[in-house]
Amino acid sequence: MKTFAELYAQAVALALQDDPEALDKALSDYDPHQLDCLLHPEKHELVIRTGECNCSEEQRSLCVGRCPFGAMDLDEKGNIRIDPDKCMGCQDCIGGCAGEKLKASTDILPALKAVRSSKSLAYALVAPAFLGQFSGDVTPGKLRTALKAVGFDGMIEVALFADILTLKEALEFDRNIMTEADYQLTSCCCPMWIAMIRKIYHDLVPHVPGSVSPMIACARTVKALYPDALTVFIGPCLAKKAEAREKDLAGAVDYVLTFSEMQSIFELLGIDPAQMEESDKDHSSRAGRIYARTGGVSEAVRDTVRRLNPDRKITVKTRQADGIPACRAMMNDILAGNGGGNFYEGMGCRGGCVGGPRAVTPAEEGRKAVNAYGDQALYRTPAENPYVVELLRRLGFDTIEQLLEKDEIFTRRFE
Repeated sequence: MKTFAELYAQAVALALQDDPEALDKALSDYDPHQLDCLLHPEKHELVIRTGECNCSEEQRSLCVGRCPFGAMDLDEKGNIRIDPDKCMGCQDCIGGCAGEKLKASTDILPALKAVRSSKSLAYALVAPAFLGQFSGDVTPGKLRTALKAVGFDGMIEVALFADILTLKEALEFDRNIMTEADYQLTSCCCPMWIAMIRKIYHDLVPHVPGSVSPMIACARTVKALYPDALTVFIGPCLAKKAEAREKDLAGAVDYVLTFSEMQSIFELLGIDPAQMEESDKDHSSRAGRIYARTGGVSEAVRDTVRRLNPDRKITVKTRQADGIPACRAMMNDILAGNGGGNFYEGMGCRGGCVGGPRAVTPAEEGRKAVNAYGDQALYRTPAENPYVVELLRRLGFDTIEQLLEKDEIFTRRFE
């Protein structure tokens, strides 16, 4: 019987050959459940168990207690069981599994099939953390050409929608933070940060403005402009797969691929992004580009508030936390009245999105690449970015202030 890793590698290689008969024949010696996880990941948990747990009872108890969202328990046979409604894809359980029986779900097979068979436009929505994720000097233009070689019709930088969400959160801050006691928690980027607030620190929900993430904002915009389009998000973490499945967000993003999954596709297709031709269409500001690292959202919102209202007396005082323990500590401080700021940014991974568990390069290298790309932007904030204004106009917004009044694309209602 093939191991899950062997099954995965062979299935992906054969799927890229577009030969269904060869795929069925080659995978005759398989575990039906594991194969179904590869072919139909949407039916299964984000973390799948690939064998019987053979650890001690004490070790299994430690595994269950490791999940910050309480998504793990033991079934009647004493095996680890994942609750799909609670799992946020933080991957702590995978790294802590001594028997290596837990593996991350993958969308490679259905996503590739959908892209290659799509009769409408297929867009790759690439997270701001993509700089430095692929070997060699891979510019945004080269990555765009590489993705077209895979079968996508185009690539959209999600950083442009981080620009729009920055505007929205800056407007929220300017409207709501009127005294030294007021404060706001960012809601844009990290699904683990939002899940912690909603499921563990629910008392803080009133301080979270109702904004979707840049991923959802981008996908909803594409669907609004091109209703039949296929949207595939490419980013650094498994948690984005969980976000795309949430009931109030489902349908915007058709598939989520991690950077490591995309790297596997490039390698199996023999595509080297660093050797591709340039295709320049970069429209995001510095603010949107630096979302990928710790402190990026805070800096973006602070600069945008200053740009929108330079005479404001109560300015943005930020505090950031990265990694789940640090986020918990910061929220405990807020509840105890010791927050020390009026704008709080949390990211579930150390270093921010560049430190995501499915990123390809180390967090510090990713941070440097993201900062360098941010410094190359023509505009510092979205308030001065004409592409943001034009996109909002196409979506029916006559002024940026309408983001707080008539918006359904960029708004999420937390409960």
